[in-house]
Amino acid sequence: MQNINRAGYIYGILAFVIWGLAPIYFKALEGVSALEILAHRVAWSVPVVLLIMWAIKRPFPKDILQDKKTISILIITSILISGNWLAFTWAVTNERVLETSLGYFINPLFSVALGIMFLKEKLTTWSKIALILATLGVLYRIISLGSLPWISLWLAFSFGVYGLLRKQVNIGPLQGLLVETLIVLPITAGYIIYLWYTATGAFLHTSVRIDWLLLAGGIITTVPLALFSAGARLLPLNTIGFMQYLAPTLTFLLAIFVFKEAFNKDLLITFALIWAGLIVYTIGVVRQQNRKRLDRKAAAKLVENDLKEK
Repeated sequence: MQNINRAGYIYGILAFVIWGLAPIYFKALEGVSALEILAHRVAWSVPVVLLIMWAIKRPFPKDILQDKKTISILIITSILISGNWLAFTWAVTNERVLETSLGYFINPLFSVALGIMFLKEKLTTWSKIALILATLGVLYRIISLGSLPWISLWLAFSFGVYGLLRKQVNIGPLQGLLVETLIVLPITAGYIIYLWYTATGAFLHTSVRIDWLLLAGGIITTVPLALFSAGARLLPLNTIGFMQYLAPTLTFLLAIFVFKEAFNKDLLITFALIWAGLIVYTIGVVRQQNRKRLDRKAAAKLVENDLKEK
């Protein structure tokens, strides 16, 4: 069990580090429409997944195609993740990286709420305070903007629900990703062909550099998502939610120090409330883990004493 948990942590951390640095890749594609980038991400993810599955000897999920319940869930997750990718790509290529960071800062606490509502995970006092602080942060952002921060909220919602639904599906991470991409492949491949035929797209019409970057979308998409799916199946949803702050932290640093996006007082207050919620939640998780560790030691001590008496 310890080895399984360790593997889950490794998969999760690697996934979120890659996602956190992903804006660098999408910034390199500025000038290409978000929809075209999404189409190539999906299209080139299929051969990459198939290659990885062949290399590690994972079978094609034939049985899954006959399971109506699983396919129904994967249709929903494919729509959610495609919408998530599209919003993220549009935001990065339109100088709104900070909003994506905010969305993924909200996401861990949103995942905690989903775990409570649907997986019956217990809500501790620390979690309650964390969720209240996060809610206040979102409300302040709405008030300061005068409208909904739709990019941030959509990224948090779509990815949180995606993670929740993927835990309900009895399918390996790579097989699940393959099915999801195959579901939307006809639409994205058709769109790529249309852009090529009408000479209105960037692929094969701009530069070799852009062509290679679009082809690399399969790798950028497949590797972290496969790692995330593997980690999500090995760890509780609230643990995955806790780990997710790694990605927005890296994205936040990129937005401020590399992309030089404006960071005003209103954003500082919003982020401060979200960060405070994450700190409170972290304290609660650490205390809970320490309590469980002490309980295990006490139980082991009792067993040891019983054996000595016998």
